[in-house]
Amino acid sequence: MAKGMILAAGQGTRVRPLTKDLPKPMVPILGKPLMEYLIEHLARHGITEIMINVAYHHHKIEEYFGDGRRWGVQIGYSYEGIREHGDILPRPMGSAGGMRRIQDFSGFFDETTLVLCGDALIDLDITAALAEHKAKGAIASLVALDVPLADVQNYGVVVAAPDGRILSFQEKPKPAEAKSTLASTGIYIFEPEVLAMVPPDTVYDIGSQLFPQLVEKDLPFYTQSRPFNWIDIGRVSDYWSVLQRVLRGEVAHMNMPGREVKPGIWVGLNTSIPWDKVTIEGPVYIGSSVRIEPGATITGPAWIGHGSHIRTGAKVVRSILFKYTRIAADMRFSEMIVSREYCVDRHGDTLYRGDDTSQLRWGDARA
Repeated sequence: MAKGMILAAGQGTRVRPLTKDLPKPMVPILGKPLMEYLIEHLARHGITEIMINVAYHHHKIEEYFGDGRRWGVQIGYSYEGIREHGDILPRPMGSAGGMRRIQDFSGFFDETTLVLCGDALIDLDITAALAEHKAKGAIASLVALDVPLADVQNYGVVVAAPDGRILSFQEKPKPAEAKSTLASTGIYIFEPEVLAMVPPDTVYDIGSQLFPQLVEKDLPFYTQSRPFNWIDIGRVSDYWSVLQRVLRGEVAHMNMPGREVKPGIWVGLNTSIPWDKVTIEGPVYIGSSVRIEPGATITGPAWIGHGSHIRTGAKVVRSILFKYTRIAADMRFSEMIVSREYCVDRHGDTLYRGDDTSQLRWGDARA
């Protein structure tokens, strides 16, 4: 079988403010951290020994996942940081450098290893991908996805021979200059000897540094292209659109929590909702201990996090409310992500609570 490696040491700067006090793999989807879906998926395919490299807000990942027994797996963590003026500061080693550090410490990667980024949802057939890697005698495999030519400028592009052997890479090429439409998904399969090529104690990246080495040395390095869902949350606008897709039921293995009380409307425990005096159009999930006042309107796809409070006359349209968010009376929040401290529109523009330039009023439902 294979071992698993989840890369989770990054800062998630492009999805701020969602990652202001949360590592990107912990951003919630249907009330569950993104990385939980990855761990469940690895377990489904029999990968039960998983290392996670961590840095920023590492304790939030470690406290939630612990030793992994809830998912039937074993999880280990490798913290990447330095001591500076008496303080311990996070300092990621790069995707390859982080793996080399683990290898030098314990020799953990002693068999085929599947490497995943902790910030994308996937439903890849891992068993088939591992079988193809073995059948080709690959030292390393990169799982790619065919994307429309117009979209290649958003990705690292893989140029491969007809048998899948990787010849070169292009980083975010213009469509007219693209030599391929195969986008790298950040899903890799490595044999142990690959890590011996990474310099020890060095910040080193898989995509921009290790892979060009493999090509240059003409090693058996292959791409795999198979259809699967790969939902990368690179920007805040991606997060909004992913949640809309999930709420519409378009993503496999992602079932709505709660009880379906009306078609397309799921509700958690202990809610206060005067059903005959509110307008709710699904798909909508309303978490536990949510209070909705008469005259409020919710138009789905929408997610109302637990402990939230929607005041009378307020309208929540195709939006996500994080836990304990109060929407003031008669306010309209449309196509937004709203937390107690900030709200972000679907394009990534952020407003903070108390900003005098905004007409919107919202706050903390606990007070």
